[in-house]
Amino acid sequence: MNLPLYAKIDLTTGKTESYPISEAYFRTYVGGKALAARLLLDLTPAGLDPFSSESTVIVNTGPLNGTGAPSTSRFNISSKNVLTGGIASSNCGGTFGVMLRRAGYEGLIITGKAEKPCRIDVTDGEIALLDATGLWGLDAEKTQEELPAHLGKLVIGPGGENLVSYAGLASGERMAGRCGIGAVFGSKNIKAVTAYGTRRIPVEKPEEFSRFVKKWVRFLKKHTMTGDSLPHYGSAGLVNKANASHALPTKNFQKGTYEFADDVSGETLAETRLTRNSGCVSCPIRCERRVMIGDKEVKGPEYETLGFFGPNMGAHDLDAIIRLNYVCDILGLDTISAAATIAFAMELNERGIKDFGVKFGDVSNLEEILNRIARREGECSELANGSKWLSEKYGGQDYAMHAKGLEMASYEPRRSVGMGLGYATSNRGGCHLGGGYMALLESVGVLSISPQDTRAKAEWTVFLQDALEAISTAGSCLFSGQTFVPQILFNLGPNHPITRFMGKAAVFTGPVVRLLLAMRPLLRFNTLLLMPHAEALRLVTGIPMYTGSFLDLGDRAYNAERLYNLREGLTGKDDALPRRLTDVPQDESKKNTVVRMDKLLPRYYKTRGWDKDGKPRQRTLKRLEMADLWQA
Repeated sequence: MNLPLYAKIDLTTGKTESYPISEAYFRTYVGGKALAARLLLDLTPAGLDPFSSESTVIVNTGPLNGTGAPSTSRFNISSKNVLTGGIASSNCGGTFGVMLRRAGYEGLIITGKAEKPCRIDVTDGEIALLDATGLWGLDAEKTQEELPAHLGKLVIGPGGENLVSYAGLASGERMAGRCGIGAVFGSKNIKAVTAYGTRRIPVEKPEEFSRFVKKWVRFLKKHTMTGDSLPHYGSAGLVNKANASHALPTKNFQKGTYEFADDVSGETLAETRLTRNSGCVSCPIRCERRVMIGDKEVKGPEYETLGFFGPNMGAHDLDAIIRLNYVCDILGLDTISAAATIAFAMELNERGIKDFGVKFGDVSNLEEILNRIARREGECSELANGSKWLSEKYGGQDYAMHAKGLEMASYEPRRSVGMGLGYATSNRGGCHLGGGYMALLESVGVLSISPQDTRAKAEWTVFLQDALEAISTAGSCLFSGQTFVPQILFNLGPNHPITRFMGKAAVFTGPVVRLLLAMRPLLRFNTLLLMPHAEALRLVTGIPMYTGSFLDLGDRAYNAERLYNLREGLTGKDDALPRRLTDVPQDESKKNTVVRMDKLLPRYYKTRGWDKDGKPRQRTLKRLEMADLWQA
């Protein structure tokens, strides 16, 4: 068994040392966000400011990174969350994660603060701290252009340098956008981390693995979601679907439908702006949109960006959205939090509370606003703090659309209540992916599991959260998990009687899902039809990983991050949504168009094995081999 090797880097002293991962930790936490959460619990005391020199940030990979398995270029960055004060974990594609492993390390543990801007370079097992003063002030695109082309790169832009609360990191044109990770880098004077190496990634059973990868790739290419829908439209294809199901946030979540939604849809993007498809290393899905800005080809906007710079601002200028997406990327700003914060400011203006120079329906000045946010100029410095901070200063907590301080993604929970539960319970805050992405089963996928019915939603949310956590921990793209929905349902379509029947019947499956979760130790099988990642992990690492233990891995990751949040003062009271979503019906004629957290949350805690206050029980942690972390 080849155990992961991490490097521990103290920027204050300039000291670098190897940090081997024990076999016990490798078998238990594997890598990615699960192992990062455990290391943060071990290596940092409670109560640190995210920008303290003593704070720690972990950049790490999963065992599948660089192996050639499909859709496995993803890597993780974890630290304390700038926006929530709890855990931060941000996931990214690009080449950096693969290059880091080839350079000889599975992860970097970074602490301290450099005296001046620096670049951490990892080349074939050697780590150097280099002066990056000449790069400071450059945007993320120009920074990467200044660095040698063969390197894997992870850089910040002006947003990170100026400690914007939702600044992200860029790897190529990919972004680790959420939680303010870029600002944590900026606080430590890290302008860039680069990696290059020639090491072969070890695989425990190479011949079996090679055969399995070929089968997995064929499966992905044949499945309608990963072989047809995502390649044709990317996540942008969800705009019209969300609008049809009243789940498209409009004017700061005041409504769930927008009359001009098709103007900014994936279909319109593909028909009128798309130049070609692209994608990450080793990914057969090729979901990336390529579009033009003038004579320059750039990455096109994803669903969240289209929704938030479009309908959620009461606007439908597709060319403006393409431009604003590019501007956010080079400035190093999370498009979700940036756009959601601006939409909240638009409502403050609409209500006559505070005018930041932004208003619904007008995006003509947003490029200037974003540049001023990234540089913390004038009143835009307040917009750089996020919607929670703004609501605490100016009011409007009921319609500041965040959970735990992190702005929610572009799915309206009043027509996707399981997604609302996911937002509220997600460890990093209002995240659709950390929340389990229940919208895929409720409002934007082929199924429609009674979007406003609370039955079975807690159980399915737990199942999907655990599955997505495990996929991320392995080093895989979460899109590769969308084959979980059977191919036959895509072939039948959402309006076929069988599909509609299954959607309605699914609200009675809560006991079945609870039984499945209870039977995890018995699920000693792997199949392409459920989570192929488990078999890939088994063949790469030699760890006896099966469907049941794979779900346990996700459960362990979720509980480790939950324990970090509890340690930092977040409790069950923070598993909440704004009153607009829980108390104000989306449709006044249908009083049930709210998110009933009072019904959802107790069932969720019970399914998770937590007490009534949302704290993991001792027996739950013992089952997950985490009893040493139990907090009385």
